[in-house]
Amino acid sequence: MRIIPSIRYFLFALVMLAVSSAAFAQFGISISIAPPALPVYEQPPLPDEGYLWTPGYWAYSDGDYYWVPGTWVMAPQVGFLWTPGYWAWGNGGYAFNEGYWGPHVGFYGGINYGYGYTGEGYQGGRWNNGQFAYNRSVNNVNVTNIHNTYNTTVINNTTVNRVSYNGGNGGTNARPSAQEQAAVHEKHIAPVAIQTQHVQAARANPQQRASVNQGRPAIAATPKPGAFNDRAAVPAKQAGAPYSPPVNRAAAQPPAKTEAAGPKTSVPPPGTAENNNAASRNGAPRPPAASEGASTPRRENAPRPEQNAARPESAPRPENAPHPEAAPRPETASGPENAPHPQAAPRAENPPRAEGQAHPGATARPPAESHPEQKAARPEERRPE
Repeated sequence: MRIIPSIRYFLFALVMLAVSSAAFAQFGISISIAPPALPVYEQPPLPDEGYLWTPGYWAYSDGDYYWVPGTWVMAPQVGFLWTPGYWAWGNGGYAFNEGYWGPHVGFYGGINYGYGYTGEGYQGGRWNNGQFAYNRSVNNVNVTNIHNTYNTTVINNTTVNRVSYNGGNGGTNARPSAQEQAAVHEKHIAPVAIQTQHVQAARANPQQRASVNQGRPAIAATPKPGAFNDRAAVPAKQAGAPYSPPVNRAAAQPPAKTEAAGPKTSVPPPGTAENNNAASRNGAPRPPAASEGASTPRRENAPRPEQNAARPESAPRPENAPHPEAAPRPETASGPENAPHPQAAPRAENPPRAEGQAHPGATARPPAESHPEQKAARPEERRPE
């Protein structure tokens, strides 16, 4: 009895696999903006036998298209070929149809990807007794290392342009043929893991974004999946057509923060040159400076006048000339801290004097009687008359 449920489960798995293989090609995303044109680039050399060419295409994520480089991929199964993905217009938007592996090449929108993918079928090679033979006319093959080749001229039956989507305004008008419709119902294999990693690497690279490269990606093709830094990787030679980012892209950005309206004012301290100049420009009366007699409070860290004055020894002067600081200084502000310092007046040079004559520049000492303590006679010195 336990065998019956196992058989049912196995049959159900096969049915689901068959349904998914026929339906996985539809990629659940619809964009209102058409993808850019296909860039112009060279194909890297074939790395080894068994690799098949998968052309590059524009993918979409985070509000922008990005370029997935074309690359050589090892076929997952002998006899299988790659059907590229493509964008198609429908239901008011552009939807992407995922590529897949299968025994025959199916419909890929009539997009001329180049290198054997002319819009219908594949002219780049074919399987022959379990080995893949490469058409040298459309593939970059080194015949010294790769011997399983042939040479057949490929005739383009489609208009050669760089358009990257089917239908809609400016897209291709191709429709699937009976053979391509039959290929849809064959056994398919989804993109292998290394292809998925290749797409993720392109998505994470800002230089692959169309808004950055303007339709001319920095890495257009690689020799193997994910080999973005390989020296054999090639950049695009030019964009397929002029590209302009959508107008509504900037509207999606949040507005920049602005400060509150109103002019910024910065009032200098009163009495400074900046304050006086600002007052003159605004037509206001200029406040008097400290040197003009205005009495302003002294700031805590303001230098003392005597600290900024040069010492008398630092300025040369002729001998016997009166010192410039000997003249009385004008009072600049009230208060004892602005008064001339008693030590600020230096001794002036004087002419020679006769013996016994007092020095003219010397400061006369007050007489002894001017001191209160000397006016009164000491008690022990008083004598009776």
